[in-house]
Amino acid sequence: MTFDIHQILKLLPHRYPFLLVDRVLEIDKGKRIVALKNVTMNEPFFNGHFPHRPVMPGVLMLEAMAQAAALLSFHSMDMVPDENTVYYFAGIDDARFKRPVEPGDQLTLEVEIDRVRAGVSRFKGRALVGSELACEAVLMCAMRQIN
Repeated sequence: MTFDIHQILKLLPHRYPFLLVDRVLEIDKGKRIVALKNVTMNEPFFNGHFPHRPVMPGVLMLEAMAQAAALLSFHSMDMVPDENTVYYFAGIDDARFKRPVEPGDQLTLEVEIDRVRAGVSRFKGRALVGSELACEAVLMCAMRQIN
């Protein structure tokens, strides 16, 4: 199963410039997701990070993986969140950055559910450019209702 940008927009509250998932290539309910982020020179963060050598900030690679994790969670629960549902970061462990991500790169986000306990989901995530590992981390996320 795949998701295009229109399906992603129905599930995630993020919008430009903070929506960091462009397409879902694979999703295995309750297990894993493979998604894409196309990195272009038009990204607003490249103006200051860094003007002489544009590099995608590592925290945004982590955020892209978390957005993919949210898509996996919503799909796994057969849920379309409403405006009162927010999927928050609860923690990040073992984050490692292995290669810079630059304009023109296509970031492949691979996220798998490790466990769900007491309303907190734990994921193992990797971001790759081609076959090269750019970033990896263990992510914890929790869904909350807001008013």
